[in-house]
Amino acid sequence: MEKRRLGKSDLYVAPLCLGGNVFGWTADEAMSFKLLDAFIDAGFNFVDTADVYSKWAPGHHGGESEIIIGDWLRRRGKRDDVIIATKVGSEMGPGKTGLSKAYITRAVEDSLRRLGTEYIDLYQSHRDDPDTRPEETLEAYSALIKAGKVRAIGASNFTAERLAESLEASAKHGLPRYETLQPEYNLMVRDFERELAPLCTRHDIGVIPYFGLASGFLTGKYRSKADLKQSPRGEDVEQYLNERGFKVLATLDQIAARSEATPAQVALAWLMTRVTAPIASATNPKQLADLVGSARLKLHSSDVAKLEVASA
Repeated sequence: MEKRRLGKSDLYVAPLCLGGNVFGWTADEAMSFKLLDAFIDAGFNFVDTADVYSKWAPGHHGGESEIIIGDWLRRRGKRDDVIIATKVGSEMGPGKTGLSKAYITRAVEDSLRRLGTEYIDLYQSHRDDPDTRPEETLEAYSALIKAGKVRAIGASNFTAERLAESLEASAKHGLPRYETLQPEYNLMVRDFERELAPLCTRHDIGVIPYFGLASGFLTGKYRSKADLKQSPRGEDVEQYLNERGFKVLATLDQIAARSEATPAQVALAWLMTRVTAPIASATNPKQLADLVGSARLKLHSSDVAKLEVASA
C-alpha cells in the first residue's frame, strides 16, 4: 500500500483515512470493531476521531468514539500499526472548550485515557479559538510533544488567515507547526482551493479533508427528496439536489461505469489526486469495501478534468 507523508512529520499514512465519527453512534461497538479490523487488514493504517464524537447523539457526552477505538486497540494489540488522529477544542461541556494551554493540557489526558494509549500520533485543533493567541496553543502542543504524549499536530476548520498566523508564530518562536489541515473538501464543496490549498502547498502541509463524499451525496444514493429518508444524514445533502449536483452525479456515473467502479470510489479517487488522504466513514462492511476500493482506482487525466468541469 502506498504511504504518503503528513506534512514534514515522520508520520506516513495510506491515501485513505477511516472516519471515526460514526463509532458509537450509527455503528455500535461490534460493528466498529469489524470495520476497523477490515480496514487494517486491507492495508490501511490511518484512523481519525475527535474527543467530541458523538456528543450530538441523544444520551451521549462525547468521547464515545475514542473509547471504542481504545478498546479495539487494547484487544487487538495493534497500536504500533495504526496512526491515530484525534482533536481538541470543540465544546465538551461547561468550561471544556477552546485552545487555551490550560484546557489542552487537561483535555489531552482525557483523550489518552479513553484511547488507552500513551501517545497520540496526530493531535488536531478541531476549530479555531479566536480568544487564544496562536503562541499559547502552540506552546501547549510543544510541551506535549516534548513529553512524548503527541507526535505531530494539525489544524481543522481554520481559515487561511488564521492558519498563516499560526505558521508565522511557529517560525518566530521556534514552536511546533501544524503539519496537517483538515478542511471540508469534496466535489460539491471546493472553497478550499481558493486560499487554503495554495497556502498548504507553499508550506508543505498535509491535507486530510472531511466529508469527502459530501455527507454521502457522492455515493449516488440520494437522487431525489424521497431518498433523503434513507439515512440520519439525509437532511445534510438536500442542498446538493440541484442542477450542479445532478451534473456531478451523472459524470461520476459515466466514469464509474467505464472504470468498473462505483461513484463513491471515483469521487474519493479524484480527491486523492489533490490531497494527502481524504477521510471517509462507513457504517457496514459493504460501505467499507466501497471506500477501500477507491485507493486502488487510478483515474485517467481526462476523467479528472471532466469531474472538475462538472463540479466547477
